[in-house]
Amino acid sequence: MDKRVLYSGAGAVALLCVATAAMTAGYGTNLVCWIAIAVLTAASLRFVMLIGELNFATAAFVGLGAYGAGVATTVMDWPFLLCLLFGGMVAVVVGLVFGYVTLRTKGPYFLLIGFAFTEVVRLIYTKVHWLGGNSGMVGIFPPRYLDAWLPTFVVAVVGVLLLALYAIEKSHFGKTCIAIRDNDAVVQSVGINVHMTKVACLCVAAFAAGIAGGLSAYVNNVISPGDFGFLLSTFALAYLKVGGEDNPLGPVAGAVLLVLLASVAMGMGAGEHVFYGMAIVLSVLLMPKGITGLIQRGWEMRRKRSAA
Repeated sequence: MDKRVLYSGAGAVALLCVATAAMTAGYGTNLVCWIAIAVLTAASLRFVMLIGELNFATAAFVGLGAYGAGVATTVMDWPFLLCLLFGGMVAVVVGLVFGYVTLRTKGPYFLLIGFAFTEVVRLIYTKVHWLGGNSGMVGIFPPRYLDAWLPTFVVAVVGVLLLALYAIEKSHFGKTCIAIRDNDAVVQSVGINVHMTKVACLCVAAFAAGIAGGLSAYVNNVISPGDFGFLLSTFALAYLKVGGEDNPLGPVAGAVLLVLLASVAMGMGAGEHVFYGMAIVLSVLLMPKGITGLIQRGWEMRRKRSAA
C-alpha cells in the first residue's frame, strides 16, 4: 500500500474540513453534507464490487443506519457518537445475516435478492408504528455543540471512512477480494474460505453505508421509508458509473457532479428527471471509464508526449 496516497488523502480531508468550517450556514453547507453522504454511499457500493457483485441492498443498509441512529437518539437518548456507531453496527449485524444467506448466489441473482431485500425492509418501516410508520421519524437532532460544526464533522467522518476503505482495499484482505472477483475457484483451491471472505467484505461495506445513513438522519433531522428505496442504490450506481468505478476517487467525482446537477435540476419542475437522466446517459456515453478514467487517460497522453 502506498502510504503517500494515504498521507495525501488525509491532507486533502483536513483542507476540506477547514474550508467547510469557514463556510457560513445555509444551503451551501447542506449541499456539502449531501455530497459527502452520497460519496460514502457510492463508496460502500463500490467496495462490494471488489468481489464482483453489485449490491442493490446498499439502500437497505443506509436505511438501517439511519433508523438505528434515529431510535438510539430519540428513544434511548444515547450519546451522539454512540448513536452514530450504533446505526453502523445495526447495518453490520443485518449485513452479516444477509450476506451469509445470500452470497452463495452470484451475478443477477444476488442483485435481484438485494433489490427485494431493500423493498422488504422499506415496507417493514411503514408497518412498525414506533418507527413512525409511513410518516417516518422526526426530531433527530445532533448535539447543540455541533450545530455550527456539523458539515465539518460530516466531511471529516466521510473522509476518514474513505481512507479506511482505501487502506482495506490495498491490504491483503482487499487483494483476496479482488482475486475472488477474478477467479474464486483458484482462491478456494489455496484454502481460503471464499464465502466468509465475501461476507466480511459485505459487512465492511454495510458499516460504511450505515454510517452514511446515520449522518443523513442528523443532517436532515427527519427520515421516512421512502428515503431508502431502491432508487437510492440506483443513484449510488450512477455516481460510480459517472465518476469511474475502477478508481477509489470515482465515487467522489461522480457524487460531486451529479448532486450538483440535481440541485440545479430541482428548479425545472417536471423536467427534473429528464435533465438528470440525460446528464447520466451523456456522461456514460462520452466517458465510458468515468471522469477519473478520462483524467487518467489525459494524463497518460501528456506523459507520452513529454517522453516523445
